[in-house]
Amino acid sequence: MKTILVPTDFSQNAYNALLYATRLFKDQECKFYLLNTFEVDTPILTSRIDTTKGNLLYTKLSCASKDGLAETLHAITRDCEDYNHSFETLSISKKLVETVQNTIKRKKIDLVVMGTQGATRAKEYLLGSNTIRVVQGNTLCPTLMIPSEYVFTNPKDIAFSTDLRRFYGKDEIAPITRLLEMFKAELHILHIRETGKLDEIQQYNYDKLLEHLGDVEVSVHWLEKQKEKSESISNYIREYNIRMLFMVNYKHSFIERMTRESVIRKIGLHVEIPFMVIPGLS
Repeated sequence: MKTILVPTDFSQNAYNALLYATRLFKDQECKFYLLNTFEVDTPILTSRIDTTKGNLLYTKLSCASKDGLAETLHAITRDCEDYNHSFETLSISKKLVETVQNTIKRKKIDLVVMGTQGATRAKEYLLGSNTIRVVQGNTLCPTLMIPSEYVFTNPKDIAFSTDLRRFYGKDEIAPITRLLEMFKAELHILHIRETGKLDEIQQYNYDKLLEHLGDVEVSVHWLEKQKEKSESISNYIREYNIRMLFMVNYKHSFIERMTRESVIRKIGLHVEIPFMVIPGLS
């Protein structure tokens, strides 16, 4: 059984991400954990009055969290009554990233799913600050980010962007191969051309990557470098109607650099299609 963690702030975008995940795995038995976190931000408690205020605030936030989860559970149960999915709600008064990591370990989560924007829908944060923090902090399992209002479509064309500077193990790319097999999809390997040809290390990594992919349908595309690497990828996604993008997040990788908030404002590709970030194993 697949276990999926879906943090929610009760926004429409968060529910859309949950709905997408149920459709993506509609033919599998899944256990979904719906997580809402809240923090009681109060001054240092120095008196009985302060303590009372802190307790009242905690009670208020806790009730709102549990009520919101109950409404979400009711809605998704109704929308997924024909699927072999089960749901459990988690209301926790701790920081989001810490809670996500702890829940992944405790519940043996296979995948985290989040929307790319939160309730504030601030345009300058295309991925949403919470989503970015979860991606940066999640070293245990893949994170799948769903754009606001994205309607589920079978991912028949999937892209994997890589600079081929490191070796990918078979287990590392397993999330990609599983989806390729599930949807009989074609994989587009995207490599942004830095020089005229691959060096010895890149060629070795490329050969091993193809070996690990096995019999899945693969096409390889050498993209010309534009002003921004993200622009090259975005243009390809639009031209070839790509339905999902994968990247592996390892130290000093392109995706690590992209997920710095100072860079996010320049990147538009994240809001177009579902985007899965796989934590590097080394």
